[in-house]
Amino acid sequence: MLNERVPAHGVMEGKGSYNRHATLPADAAALALPLLEKAIKTVELDSGDEPIVIADYGSSQGRNSMIPIGVAIRDLRKRIGPSRPVLVFHIDQPSNDFNSLFGVLHADPNRYVADEPDVYPAAIGKSFYDKVLPPASVHIGWSSYAAVWLSRAPAQIPDHFIAVRSTSPARAQFECQAAQDWQAFLALRAREWRSRGRLLVVLPGAADDGATGFESLFDNASAVLGEMVADGVITSEERARMVVPSHPRRRRDLLEPFASGREFQKLAVEDFAMSEVADSAWDQYERDGDKDALINKRALFFRSVFVPSLACALNHAHPREGEGSDVFADELEKRLKRRLASHLAPMNSFVQTILLVKE
Repeated sequence: MLNERVPAHGVMEGKGSYNRHATLPADAAALALPLLEKAIKTVELDSGDEPIVIADYGSSQGRNSMIPIGVAIRDLRKRIGPSRPVLVFHIDQPSNDFNSLFGVLHADPNRYVADEPDVYPAAIGKSFYDKVLPPASVHIGWSSYAAVWLSRAPAQIPDHFIAVRSTSPARAQFECQAAQDWQAFLALRAREWRSRGRLLVVLPGAADDGATGFESLFDNASAVLGEMVADGVITSEERARMVVPSHPRRRRDLLEPFASGREFQKLAVEDFAMSEVADSAWDQYERDGDKDALINKRALFFRSVFVPSLACALNHAHPREGEGSDVFADELEKRLKRRLASHLAPMNSFVQTILLVKE
């Protein structure tokens, strides 16, 4: 049973913050577009006029989904013609900032609905660790940087806030949870796909030695949380409860359900790729020497993605709570920027792309 002292994790920071500051997942997703094009060419489509269904598992606030879904619709049109309906379901947790998602669909220059009168977007506020669509209904699935998040945090992490940087026994518990959640995610999607349907999953990856590329950022943020305890900004009990239930997997972890060429829940691996994602923010810094801009990008990326989960551990009875958890986020961001000023390093990470087919 989940330790009651471990809080549930938060969604990405709202009010469009994730859209503005999480450019790294978009850079990684761009590397997966050739496999997405392959999936569209090979997915089985009937000759009728029933709608084609695309599922976006873990859409967050939508901006990073616009180009991939647009590519899918563009290539589908080559096969189904200009007027066959296409339904797009964006799926994320109930507390996700869906207002920002629909704002993107309304006004973003890359919105896939532009000049597409027969494309119909919708949102589902539900965890993808549950049933979210009817059986055998989905033709194409897309999931980018979402399945790295676990369904729950199985334990507190005594020496960090994220298990991949821990040397405690908690790391093994997170690895076990990650394996269970990956199989659960696959089994649920297998139920929802049509025969010969395709799913492309894009994930931040770990090398065989466990390296992710985020080590420096995570360790600096952990040091900042220690400073905040020492300065009385947060309590030691709050810090102990702070867990980010995100767990990058290695190649062998993702392929384990399909070991020795076997299928899993009638699913088979059609393609797999692992690539290094260039640190575009660092590259820009080397070109223009703007240290403040790099620090700002690093800190706001961390805030938009990870701080909501950390904030779940705050004591709601604390007087500080009346000012809102934004106070915690603001203070952490300020201190992280100050620390990064003397601890800057490249952040070259990994992306894994796995293309699955339902046999």
